[in-house]
Amino acid sequence: MLDRLLLPLLSRPLAAMARALHRQRIHADTVTLSAFACGLLAALAISQHWFLSGLALILLSRLLDGLDGTLARLTTPTDRGAFLDISLDFLFYSSIPFAFALAAPKSNALAGAALIFAFVGTGTSFLAFAVMAEKRRIHSTTYPNKGFYYLGGLTEASETLTCFALMCIFPAYFPLLAWGFAALCALTTFSRLAAGWHSFTGPKA
Repeated sequence: MLDRLLLPLLSRPLAAMARALHRQRIHADTVTLSAFACGLLAALAISQHWFLSGLALILLSRLLDGLDGTLARLTTPTDRGAFLDISLDFLFYSSIPFAFALAAPKSNALAGAALIFAFVGTGTSFLAFAVMAEKRRIHSTTYPNKGFYYLGGLTEASETLTCFALMCIFPAYFPLLAWGFAALCALTTFSRLAAGWHSFTGPKA
C-alpha cells in the first residue's frame, strides 16, 4: 500500500547508486544474490538474539533489493533476473519469522508459523495473479517497470519491512506483531483472490 508512495521518492537516489555500480561493471544478478545473502545473515543474527544487527542486515538487504532492478534497467532487464528476484524475496520474507521462532521457540513458534502461513497466502495469490495477467496480456499501470504484473495490497514490501523493524526493536512483542501482521496478510490475500475472481471471469480475450 505504501510502496507506490515511497518508490517515486526513492527512485533518484537508487538511480544514482545503480549508475555507480554500473560503472564498476557489477551485474544486477550479483546484487540480487547479495541482497538474499544479507537477508539470510539477518535471519541468522536474529536466531542468535542479535536483533539490532539483524535489523541492520535487513535494511542492507532491502536496499540491495531495490537496487537490482534499477541496475538491470540501465542495460537490458532479463526474465532470469525477475524470476531470481521474486523467488529469493519470498524466501527472505519467510526466513525472518522462522528466525524469531528459533530465537524463542516457546513464545514465538506458533506466531511465527502463522505469519509464514499468511506469507504463503500473499505470495501464491500474488504470483498466480501475475501468471494469469501475463496470459491475458494485462499490464500494471502502478508498477510499469516491474518484470511482471505487481498486484498491490495492504501488506507490500514497505509494510513488511516496517513490521520486521518493529520486531527487531521490540523482540518481546514478536507474537503480537506477528499475529497482527498475519491478519493484515489474510486481508491482502482475500483482496487478491477477489481481484482475480473478477479480473479473470470469462474467456481469455
